[in-house]
Amino acid sequence: MRVGHGTTDLPVPDGTPMGGYLDRPGPSAGLADPLTVSAVTWSDGERRFALATADVICVNEDLAGRARSAAGCELWLAASHTHSGPETGCVPGGGPTPEPWLDRITEAVRTAVRRAIDGERPCEGTVHRGELHGVGADRSRPQAPAVVPLDLVAVRDGGLAGVLVVLPVHPTVLPATSRLVSADLVGAVRRSLRERLGGNVWVTVATGAAGDISTRHTRRGQDAAELERLGALVADRCAELLAGPGTPLWGAGPAGGRISWATRRLTLEPAATTADEGALTAGYEQAVASGDPVATRLARSRLEGVRARTSPPARTGVDVNVARLGGLALAGLPGEPFLAVAERIAGRDAGRDAGRDADSPGEPTVVLGYVNGYPGYLPTACAYRRAEYEVLASHVAAGSAELIADTARHLLEEV
Repeated sequence: MRVGHGTTDLPVPDGTPMGGYLDRPGPSAGLADPLTVSAVTWSDGERRFALATADVICVNEDLAGRARSAAGCELWLAASHTHSGPETGCVPGGGPTPEPWLDRITEAVRTAVRRAIDGERPCEGTVHRGELHGVGADRSRPQAPAVVPLDLVAVRDGGLAGVLVVLPVHPTVLPATSRLVSADLVGAVRRSLRERLGGNVWVTVATGAAGDISTRHTRRGQDAAELERLGALVADRCAELLAGPGTPLWGAGPAGGRISWATRRLTLEPAATTADEGALTAGYEQAVASGDPVATRLARSRLEGVRARTSPPARTGVDVNVARLGGLALAGLPGEPFLAVAERIAGRDAGRDAGRDADSPGEPTVVLGYVNGYPGYLPTACAYRRAEYEVLASHVAAGSAELIADTARHLLEEV
């Protein structure tokens, strides 16, 4: 297998509308750290697959299609979901990508993919998986354990050439009041891990199934210092995992591994959830009066969920993407799937039911979120029993996430 990596900056001019928060006080007004578009390409001599990651809030289907055409090969375009970048049309149910970002991001993807292809060379691949503590947790359950799975795909050409990190945590440390452009947590992880691995090792960070996972209950602040602290925690854990044995995925020779992929189109039914905004407002006022900051934040998020629905829910079309890169099973899901959706695809929930080690499924399976479309939140069916932000903001019916997960599993069996 031949693997390459390329990257390019994504400049954001001052005065650009920013995505991610409804109560942003104004457009961008400076740069905290640069946004990037990066690409990793794999070639087996017959087929080429590219994964591009962009430091934007979301990728709509129009942008994904334009970028694929520009790349000239099979391409998945994933958003990091930074809330400190440009607004790219991130509305529940998806929408058009505003100019000039449709053209700018497409051109950046073209540049990054071309650089990756030009740099392809024979490489081996391994996957490393472990638990990450103290960075992400269920943001609607303050007492939930702060533990998430961390996946690393390591690429070696004798020594370590590069690492793809899949982090299932909302990259939201900086507050809504910030008007500085930043890749937020994803950027902090990239910087910290590069420092540990050395300048010759490329690092790409993709956001996993993070619909219900964030730093809300783990962060100690919302500034640059806290970004660096959390980024260092992730980087230290990555370095620890890379120092241990990994599971082989493909070899460097001509017969080192084969590439295949598949996509299936689904139509998701509209959400039936209704909410009494007056009651939620009263609940928020009671939380404020109590002086409990956690209760206040959760109550405010429920109101934000109702107000995030800018139009009545309708049927939503989505693409479910899977690929096999040698021995790696890869799923690319649209929108913001809950973490349990990824566990369902990887078979770790089935492993628990069968009495197997939940962290030792039959094959290495890595799940990305925010890929090739934005239907919004994809909560699990059981989450619809609670009136939390993600359910109130979702445009899709209960059971949609399970339909997507099961489709991905079946596609992986077919390719």
